[in-house]
Amino acid sequence: MEWILNISEAWREAYPGAAVGVLALRDATNPAGHEGLAGRKAELEQELRERFGGGGRAAIKADPIIQAYSRYYKRFRKTYHVLLQLESVAIKGKPIPNVAALVAAMFMAELKHGLLTAVHDLDEVAPPIRLDVAAGSESFVRINGQEQRLKQGDMYIADAQGILSSVIYGPDKRTRITPETRHALFTTYAPPGIGETAVRQHMQDIQGFVVLSAPEAVVDWMEVYHAAGESGAAAR
Repeated sequence: MEWILNISEAWREAYPGAAVGVLALRDATNPAGHEGLAGRKAELEQELRERFGGGGRAAIKADPIIQAYSRYYKRFRKTYHVLLQLESVAIKGKPIPNVAALVAAMFMAELKHGLLTAVHDLDEVAPPIRLDVAAGSESFVRINGQEQRLKQGDMYIADAQGILSSVIYGPDKRTRITPETRHALFTTYAPPGIGETAVRQHMQDIQGFVVLSAPEAVVDWMEVYHAAGESGAAAR
């Protein structure tokens, strides 16, 4: 199948300089744990502590990518949750949570790069897929089972059956990853100030983390979509 992300003019106009990355992987098994992935996770924990531990929370908040998300979240009176997760691992010394391989790959890349990502069971996604900006009337069922109306102005991605995720409220329940998932779709939202290069490196690292536990996984779709404007920060 040839995958396409349809992008609304409203998104381009609302967020010049923003980018969205998509990565579809087939034959990506989802074991509950994997030795190679666990070893890489331990290495990443140490890398994060070396990068941010000495400067405390201020060092994380000073990161240009975290600042870009913080500006976005501030519009909605929210705190960027990846900042809190980084603080937990890098400063408080807590381990990265033990979760199934596909979610672990996503979470590890989020912490490494600071880029907000959702993962879906590709078999549950119904094309066409579109990227848009919420009017405030849209709603969906979040991964926790809660019915949620979107915030006006929030970025979201939807398929033919409904909303897959939004920046503020995260992924849906319908396309959630399960132990039986074999094909996965990762989507990354990058607000203005980050740029294509950082998003592409992030998607490549997700792929790298996935193949640690699923060496047979193949890329079915990898692309970064960018709204005209400033390119922003470089990849780490």
